[in-house]
Amino acid sequence: MTTPADAKTDQTTYFLEKHFKDGFEKIAAEKQKRIMDAAIAEFAAKGFIAANINIIAKNAGISIGSMYNYFESKESLFLTIVDYGYGVLESVISSVDLERGDIFEKFELLLRMAQKYSREYPELNQIYLDLTSEGLSHLSKKLSKQMESITADFYRILMAEAKKDGTIAADLDEYVTSFCIDNLMVMLQFSYISDYYRERLKIFAGEDALENDEKIIRGMMRFIRRALGPVGCK
Repeated sequence: MTTPADAKTDQTTYFLEKHFKDGFEKIAAEKQKRIMDAAIAEFAAKGFIAANINIIAKNAGISIGSMYNYFESKESLFLTIVDYGYGVLESVISSVDLERGDIFEKFELLLRMAQKYSREYPELNQIYLDLTSEGLSHLSKKLSKQMESITADFYRILMAEAKKDGTIAADLDEYVTSFCIDNLMVMLQFSYISDYYRERLKIFAGEDALENDEKIIRGMMRFIRRALGPVGCK
């Protein structure tokens, strides 16, 4: 498994918004890595509510006093992890060439990226799943706007362009359709990191679904092409 904090030497380059104190930026990258890895493991295993910042500090090899020199609270540490995970996902997406091909080729690339990301960063995906729980409802509006808005805009732009060149049906509602496409992407990601969703995938797509990535990609793309394609081309 790829360790998220191995992705770059300078950990702070991934953060999109600052939830940590200045002291965190000043410590060595190796120490940042220990703290991030310990926090990711704890939040992924127990969720935000049950996660213990004392255990995170112990597993990172620092005192609880030092932890509070870097983060105001457990929530600040969690938001730092969420923001970091979002930055990692953005870096994975940016590594995919989305400038070439039609809308369906782009969607296929995104599906393959979702499979790859889910397997390489299962703990970050688990934290993303935890964000949907009622226990974090006080953060829902802020985090959903931050994490989903860019993706929603990207889908809508793709669809508007595809409508102009006749690749997809002209009467598709870009807002509802982008919601449906993103649901497919999100559920695919969850299907590789949660025991419940793994079993769900096998029930719906067959016992070999977790081992047969091409079967899943081909089936989903056939569905997407038929759902979005112009009338008469389905």
